[in-house]
Amino acid sequence: MKKHPKIFLVHAAAVAIPPIVSSFRAHWPEAGTANLLDDSLMPDLAADGRLTDTMIGRFVDMGRYCVKAGADAILFTCSAFGPAIDECRRQVGIPVLKPNEALYDQLVAKDGAVSLLATFPPSLPSMLAEIAACAKAKGTRVQVESHLVDGALAALQENRPDEHNRLIAELAARQGACDVIAFAQFSMAQAAPLAATRTTKPILTTPDSAIARLKTLLA
Repeated sequence: MKKHPKIFLVHAAAVAIPPIVSSFRAHWPEAGTANLLDDSLMPDLAADGRLTDTMIGRFVDMGRYCVKAGADAILFTCSAFGPAIDECRRQVGIPVLKPNEALYDQLVAKDGAVSLLATFPPSLPSMLAEIAACAKAKGTRVQVESHLVDGALAALQENRPDEHNRLIAELAARQGACDVIAFAQFSMAQAAPLAATRTTKPILTTPDSAIARLKTLLA
């Protein structure tokens, strides 16, 4: 691994930036990071209702830009664009990580029930399919029940993080019939400390897991 690798963090929403930056400071301060934000991605996906060829091409273009800018690896932080990130990975010659890959490995490590909480509805279909595929490959039986935290993302976008965190924590507290709770969005990580005071269930978030995986990929 290079002593100071350069990691490009590609975001579809500004609210995803603070959690991953904070996690890098805590767990890999030596790494150089650069943030690339296109906040038109989520509105365009919502308007189209599906991942179009044009949208997938945009992800490939972003990946190629990161390579030209000297990236040693790319981490995408929005979970709604899985197939587009897959195509980007096929087209560039450096490690490309989906936001939730490391989290998925934890979720499918053994049989169990997962409550998947999300604040951005379009992310759920691809995430559920990806978790199912990972469990099948691992040979484990994982039952996933997804839940939308209504109003949480809007609260965060309106600079009301306390409300965002409260809504997530309240929904986490109601997850009784599961073995583990997983947060779908990077931006939800900030709610984990409060949520942990409302439930005894383990809570998994994506930023720390992603950084550990990046260290492995660049070893």
